[in-house]
Amino acid sequence: MYLPRTLVSLLYQHLVKSHHPLSPAVLILTALDPDALCACRILTALLKRDYIAHKIEPIAGYADLERAGETMVQPMRIQQGGSGGVVVCLGVGGLVDMSHTLGLDVAGLNGNPSGGIEVWLIDARRPWNLGNVFAGDPVEVMLKEAGGDAQSRRTEVDNGQIQPSYRPGTGGIIVYDDGDIDEDLAAEREAYCALTDMPDIDELGDESGDSGEDSDVSASSGGQRMSKKRKSWSDQGDADDSEDEISRPRQRRRSSPSGSIPSSPNRRLPRSVSPPSQPPPPRNDDQITIRSRRREVRKLRRKYSTVLQKYYDLGTSYSEPISSLLYSLAEDLGREDNDLLWHAIVGVSSLELYGRSMTGVGISTALDVGGSAGWGGERGERIRQVLRDEVRRLNPPDPNDTTRENARGESSGVIPTTARSPTDNSIRLSPEPRFLLIRHWSLYDSMLHSPYLSSRLHIWSEVGRKRLHKLLAKMGVSLTQCKQSYTHMDMDLKRGLRQRLLTYAPMYGLDGLVPPAAAAGRGREGWGFVRSWGWKACLSAVDVGVIVGAILEVGKSSGTYSEPSKNWDHGGGEQTQHVDNDGKMEGEEWVRRFWEAYDALENIEALKHALPIAQHLHRAILRTGTSIIEKRQIRHLRAFRMAVVKEGPDVALFTHPGALTKLALWVGEAIAEQEREQRGTVGKSGRGTPLVMAGLNEARGVYIVVGTGGGGVIDFAARTERKGRLEKKAKVREAKQAEKERKRRIRVERAGEEVEVAEESEEDEEEDDSDDNDDDDEQPGYGRNRFGLAFQDVVDETNARVRVDSFESCVVEVKKEDLSGFLEALSMKAVVG
Repeated sequence: MYLPRTLVSLLYQHLVKSHHPLSPAVLILTALDPDALCACRILTALLKRDYIAHKIEPIAGYADLERAGETMVQPMRIQQGGSGGVVVCLGVGGLVDMSHTLGLDVAGLNGNPSGGIEVWLIDARRPWNLGNVFAGDPVEVMLKEAGGDAQSRRTEVDNGQIQPSYRPGTGGIIVYDDGDIDEDLAAEREAYCALTDMPDIDELGDESGDSGEDSDVSASSGGQRMSKKRKSWSDQGDADDSEDEISRPRQRRRSSPSGSIPSSPNRRLPRSVSPPSQPPPPRNDDQITIRSRRREVRKLRRKYSTVLQKYYDLGTSYSEPISSLLYSLAEDLGREDNDLLWHAIVGVSSLELYGRSMTGVGISTALDVGGSAGWGGERGERIRQVLRDEVRRLNPPDPNDTTRENARGESSGVIPTTARSPTDNSIRLSPEPRFLLIRHWSLYDSMLHSPYLSSRLHIWSEVGRKRLHKLLAKMGVSLTQCKQSYTHMDMDLKRGLRQRLLTYAPMYGLDGLVPPAAAAGRGREGWGFVRSWGWKACLSAVDVGVIVGAILEVGKSSGTYSEPSKNWDHGGGEQTQHVDNDGKMEGEEWVRRFWEAYDALENIEALKHALPIAQHLHRAILRTGTSIIEKRQIRHLRAFRMAVVKEGPDVALFTHPGALTKLALWVGEAIAEQEREQRGTVGKSGRGTPLVMAGLNEARGVYIVVGTGGGGVIDFAARTERKGRLEKKAKVREAKQAEKERKRRIRVERAGEEVEVAEESEEDEEEDDSDDNDDDDEQPGYGRNRFGLAFQDVVDETNARVRVDSFESCVVEVKKEDLSGFLEALSMKAVVG
């Protein structure tokens, strides 16, 4: 089931009304990324205000999710002595069948498989597992089984959509819709619900003498990829396997609204033939009718299965950040304040650090309005504009401070570095440039480590460094000034920095380096967000996202930092003696880092203490990326570029998928900029070059592999035009289909022409399939990251030992010995839509 955006507070309000001291605690399962962490902070703040007990469980991957289902979720079931309850999944499980993953798909004595457990699924990853979206209502399943027809459905749920009359508390999987399901998944909703209600071929009756094409396409063929669960290193059922010999991983479970997917292609069963000495038995009208109905069911099943398959084959993407969706919940409840708003801003700002956009994980080569605006194109800017309006509403200017603000130059676009007063905790808008940690570094270091500047100035080369020096010289900033702390720079330079960047940055192709000058009707478009904690600190939202991400990826107390050139010692000691092959202890380490980041979000001293960790990580990204490019370690394969990090002083830092993704985005943006300048391969579409980055984890003997797509910003105007063309084609097909149906009925009424009808039906179905294939170029998934699908295909086709445990479908672990074969097979796949 899914909850429409207009009813975002329906379930929470019912939870508040029905909660009492003996109610079970709300279980929150949250992913280990900044957006989910900020969303968790917003939700727990709401629960604390309403005195609702809750428990947070960080989830590192699918193995942790299954473990949480067995040890924490299933004991809550009424069948196992529990009392039901609510489980909230933040950034967890949107791509898999959650009923099976959590163990809620086994019916108990009362016939209710959920056992009174209501799962709120809030995730920004796409595509959805449609079984979670349009199914998941246990009461509807029970009523259908008892009544035997679709008339026994509840009116509270309309084809998966929860209605205002819905009464929570019966359990099931409930997906929070950010608006995309209602707007974009109408065809998928129709197809899924039609397949669910469609009778089996055997239920249509038996016709003697007819053994025609009884094999049909399963309703779940569209979900055979993205609904799979993780792969383990070895088949857990083979207990006799030795540690040295690791068998091929099992196939993931494939969920289905009406059945399982056949493991082999559909086969046409041979027709039964009567002995030649005897005439064929006569057929009556009932047999002809049954045959026609069976043929029609097969055709509809094939049609709707194709719709679902196309949806899953679009590739991965990201929708609205879940921190923004949780803030919408707080708004609907009338509970919004500066703290919740700040968490939402940090969550939204963190997405661009990991390349998460509406085309999946990848770079964005299209120029936006500047500043920190780099995620989601038009839709991302709309979300940020709503947040800017919220900042103005919750932080109105003080009339008494207007003169002082003008004197300090804040209204003219100076980057604020201090609070207005010792008690100032407000959020302000700031013309943030695309620099990195500018308030906590020197201007030179901030520009040097900026991914945006690095790619466009070729900062990895000596020529690029000279270009940076020339830019500073034209701006009138000496190296002595720009290499000291930014807060200690000359005040006149800081006041005129933005105007100088607007003047000279376009000469070096840096049009989006800072927000543009204010224009009529545009106001402070592209401006970022800054918050003060009195005289203690002043941080931007991107700064906080960088620091929190570094805590999650490197850890705050797991190592000791001495010099930038030295390594971090993770775990304290030789990891080969403490890390298991499946990464269980590594996952436990990541969970510990989650709690450090969770505490730091509301502890300014902890954030300041973690600043050197973030600076060290980004120095390592610059060093490693520069080394890869200078040593020409980037290989050009058929479908993508590839680089491997297996040596150097910083190799241990990139065993975390988040840190490796940042490095891959840095290198990928550099490659895209080089190709754009040399051959113009990055054109108006804004697509870059797909890149695969592998980082060696020597302790476990595996490579962490990350696939970043070409990126780009979705053209909404082109999308609307494409949608119109598809609607016209659909109308033409419907007219053709109606004419074919009319002719078929005429022929069926005539005796002795069944063979012609069957042959014509096969030809019609082939024509329909060809019509569907004609629309492949019109799919809205153009430019999306399809590495997750390609990884699955390679695992299915080869003997590579691969472990898929990350919620990011474009991240896998490959055994050290199998990397070359894995990449060779991957090079033949389509990795960007």
